[in-house]
Amino acid sequence: MTRSLNLVFCGTPAFGVSTLERLADAGYKIRLAVTQPDKPCGRGLELAPSPVKTRAAKLGIPIAQPVTIKNNEDFKSQLAALNPDAIIVVGYGRIIPQWMIELPPLGNLNLHASLLPKYRGAAPIQWAIANGETTTGVTVMRIDAGLDTGDVLRQREIPVGDEDTSVSLMRRLADIGADLMVETLQGLQDGRVYPRPQDDTRATLAPILRREDGLIDFNRTASETYNRLRGFQPWPGAYSSLRGKHFQIHWAKPTDLEASLAPGELHLQQGNLLVGCGSATALHLIEVQLEGKKRMSGSDFARGYRLTRGERLAEMKKRAPDPSSSV
Repeated sequence: MTRSLNLVFCGTPAFGVSTLERLADAGYKIRLAVTQPDKPCGRGLELAPSPVKTRAAKLGIPIAQPVTIKNNEDFKSQLAALNPDAIIVVGYGRIIPQWMIELPPLGNLNLHASLLPKYRGAAPIQWAIANGETTTGVTVMRIDAGLDTGDVLRQREIPVGDEDTSVSLMRRLADIGADLMVETLQGLQDGRVYPRPQDDTRATLAPILRREDGLIDFNRTASETYNRLRGFQPWPGAYSSLRGKHFQIHWAKPTDLEASLAPGELHLQQGNLLVGCGSATALHLIEVQLEGKKRMSGSDFARGYRLTRGERLAEMKKRAPDPSSSV
């Protein structure tokens, strides 16, 4: 029987909670949970703990929330004293410094939400959906000094559903990744897992999302626009403007209804609100929200707003409001 390992867990968002729970259930000794400091949240800007901190507290795991880690001698001494066999990193949100990489004998094991080397970076789930991928997965890799460039230990592939959003896909990947992390640790202990280098020539990037990524370019096809809408949930979403006001598209799908519409042109057809997209395609706007108005179906909006013939959605002429604030 393999001995139980001493672990340090580093994570912040909900994506990391499944792995933390699974490691605890598997009997590993999690000596410390490291997460980012509490952050202001909501209208009152009260400090709120991260999902990982909340779960670690319920599990009775000691918690550390260093503001910085690279040159933090107190934190360095704290980890060294714990003598971890491995450090598990799942969405921590900090660059792991070299001293931390070199500390545990099994290394720093990172759960990344893509099939590396594809989609290296901060938003792999979002960009995989936005780019129309039909399969994705999770990777357990050993962290090195690069950005998601370390040796791969294990991977698992899953399909991306036609209606998957980044929210639904993230939940599935979190659960699958949690099991994969436990399997990887067990495999490292009994010699069944061996590192393999990534093929850098096949690497793609998944940069952090910007507000501007949610601005719809109606010259893209309806399918391309739909994929970006699904991928950029819950933020930055998908938005445009109508008569100078922010116009949020909460849900839409490509339609086969015949409608010869210019890109961005709105049209109510058979009770469905359509908008023209590139390559003579159209998007059925299922749920929308105009700035200052409530969220409603596209058909109700079209009937109540009295659209004029040939009216179009257009790019915002000013900085758009935060799409997440209207959800």
